[in-house]
Amino acid sequence: MDTMLEARLQTKQRNTQNSRETSLWSSGFGMKLEAVTPFLGKYRPFVGRCCQTCTPKSWESLFHRSIMDLGFCNVILVKEENTRFRGWLVRRLCCFLWSLEQHIPPCRDAPEKIMERTGVQNVISGRDPGGAGEGQVSGLVKKEVQRILGHIQAPPCPFLLRLFSWALLRFLKCVFLNVQLHKGQMKMVHQAAQAGLPLVLLSTHKSLLDGILLPFVLLSQGLGVLRVAWDPRTCSPTLRALLKKLGGLFLPPEANLTLDSSEGVLARAVVHAAIEQLLVSKQPLLIFLEEPPGVLGPRLSALGQTWLGLVVEAVQVGVVPDAMLVPVAITYDLVPDAPCDAYHASAPLGLWTGALAVLRILRGWGRSRPVCVRVHLAQPFSLQEYTINARSCWGSRQTLEQLLQPIVLGQCTTVPDTEKEQEWTPATGPLLALKEEDQLLVRRLSHHVLNASVMSSAVMSTAIMATLLLFKHQKGVFLSQLLGEFSWLTEETLLRGFDVGFSGQLRCLVQHTLSLLQAHVTLLRVHQGDLLVVPRLGPGLTHLAHLSAELLPAFLTCAVRGLLAGRVPPEGPWELQGIELLSQNELYRQILLLLHLLPQDLLLLQPCQSSYCYCQEVLDRLIQCGLLVAEETPGSRPACDTGRQRLSAKLLWKPSGDFTDSDSDDFEEAEGRFFRLSQQSRCPDFFLFLCRLLSPLLKAFAQAATFLHQGQLPDTGEAHASLALHRGSGESSGQRLCRGPRPRFFSPTESGYAEQLFQFLQATAQEEGFFECADPNLAISAIWTFRDLGVLQQTPSPAGPMLYLSPAFTSWENQEKLEQFIRQFICS
Repeated sequence: MDTMLEARLQTKQRNTQNSRETSLWSSGFGMKLEAVTPFLGKYRPFVGRCCQTCTPKSWESLFHRSIMDLGFCNVILVKEENTRFRGWLVRRLCCFLWSLEQHIPPCRDAPEKIMERTGVQNVISGRDPGGAGEGQVSGLVKKEVQRILGHIQAPPCPFLLRLFSWALLRFLKCVFLNVQLHKGQMKMVHQAAQAGLPLVLLSTHKSLLDGILLPFVLLSQGLGVLRVAWDPRTCSPTLRALLKKLGGLFLPPEANLTLDSSEGVLARAVVHAAIEQLLVSKQPLLIFLEEPPGVLGPRLSALGQTWLGLVVEAVQVGVVPDAMLVPVAITYDLVPDAPCDAYHASAPLGLWTGALAVLRILRGWGRSRPVCVRVHLAQPFSLQEYTINARSCWGSRQTLEQLLQPIVLGQCTTVPDTEKEQEWTPATGPLLALKEEDQLLVRRLSHHVLNASVMSSAVMSTAIMATLLLFKHQKGVFLSQLLGEFSWLTEETLLRGFDVGFSGQLRCLVQHTLSLLQAHVTLLRVHQGDLLVVPRLGPGLTHLAHLSAELLPAFLTCAVRGLLAGRVPPEGPWELQGIELLSQNELYRQILLLLHLLPQDLLLLQPCQSSYCYCQEVLDRLIQCGLLVAEETPGSRPACDTGRQRLSAKLLWKPSGDFTDSDSDDFEEAEGRFFRLSQQSRCPDFFLFLCRLLSPLLKAFAQAATFLHQGQLPDTGEAHASLALHRGSGESSGQRLCRGPRPRFFSPTESGYAEQLFQFLQATAQEEGFFECADPNLAISAIWTFRDLGVLQQTPSPAGPMLYLSPAFTSWENQEKLEQFIRQFICS
């Protein structure tokens, strides 16, 4: 099949060689790129299987190999066959008739049932005066409960849902080329729903459209009305009222009050009762575990963890015997533009603002090529099963300061044999009301599900193209060369078990992808009709860096490339580099150092997987792809000699889940094992490509360490003096900055220091050309990583947490050690 496709491609190139002077964008765009066949005949993996360590029964029960061959369907492609009617008029009104036939179950008595829940009645009876009598409820308290319940939800309106589904279908057809969904994944979700347990879908968050696109997809597939947990801070009261009629849920603000507040206790009881009633009625629930991309802060959503904690508590108290969790993800070729400053403006998104944003999207996308969307539904798994098995995988953990600070300062060289504890997402009121053990369960479950969602996401063509242009060809590449490298990187992605969200002829795919990125690349026509593709500097590179981040999970196991970049300079002759030997123990150590340094929000390691297991996986991947070759030292037994192997004197038990294909089960044997870099012809380019994948993050960390030298932060004593002066004056940090020059010991707030660091990253990008590092999210990640590492410390203040240098890093020498520690993982 590959030979036939290559022959067809060569024939097409010969036929069009005389007309190369025509525009590049004039051919291939009318072709619909439906992902229904493998790309160039390559194997397409079936992704989305649940964790076999934490949920082995779910891994076996809801999957059959036959569902891998079911293929894809285009959700927004509604035809006459999707309705019960036939005829020429039906073909013109099929979208409207399809929306009328959607089954919407009624839920009229939900408020009364919520009022009768035991938790609400206990709180009401506790707040009700004793003279009210048994069984009687004070009218004031009952009105308060009804007000809180009205803020949380409203009965869905069937007419409005059908009308909105029809309008949304028309809108999606104008904006997107197709919305692809794997039929096998949908079949697994249907099987889970038929088990009689409530479905809880836990999704990533790429766009504001996710909250209306996912309910539309599941409604069209016969799963009923999906209740969506929205963020009340981003919606105006008018928009919240509309979304509640469409099945939306909102957390009342009183639920985040302190634990001893009577209003907070009542609001949390009503929220618990609403979730319990929703689970009992088996209505599917959608929770976003990830913050939208425009929000500066942690990747995991505090609100999403709150809703997930309510579900976990409802299952543990026995309201429902179990719940099926479904990791969900949506990937776009290009994420539709959100309203300007939608996340940073003080006013929430209103109804008219949303309507104007829709018109802006329609107008903008009408002038450009429509994009493709993939909806991914991973294999459902049992919450009860995960709760039982996951607790056995919990081990001891230490903070980043305990793990890395002694190594950074040169006080020791041994990496502690323990996992890293790093949590950036703040806990809200309903989550704090849970037991400490249950809070830990919710946090680790969130990381586990988000990891499953990301791993099941398909890599889109724009991510592959952005990665090639950013990390291999920043100075430009010819289109003829780009065709081969696009196919190469697609194959490398598929070989690592990740799916791709496109198919079709290679040249048409590259043309379509470049047309989507035409605002960020420049096309120059050169001799012999070829084209030179050059990325635009400045914001263009920053946008390409955001797109290329989607490809990072597929190659993240090659994080050991940081060690190789530090030990072997890529500028030197490749033949000489292969001579230096790398011991396996040193490889393990350097991998652990890099894993501990990288933020947890980036790694998204499964809590059930140990770091040493991940190190072995990294090593195995590098051996499999040919970058590392085992070196037989003189006098040692060959690694392939299994005849003289003996049982170890003592059994070295590993953590659960440490099952690898490597022959290094005995860590004592690793001391005598060495590796060298492969000298194959393809290895230098591939090695340098892997070296640059984490460069934006690591360079931002190194520049943040350089920024410490400029003295923008005081030490401990100066910070306490600054805090006393700040409290005595009663001025905010903004007022003090506007009033005049700050004193030397003035301590900036965390947000103010993040803004200063971002400005420093922008200035450095202008000087050195690393525009992919000029990202405010990278600035915040650097500050929080330094805070966990013990470089920065903070004290609370009325204007926000104030930062200052810890005593260990006030000296210039230790700041230099920090910068050198980070730069050892950066490839030039």
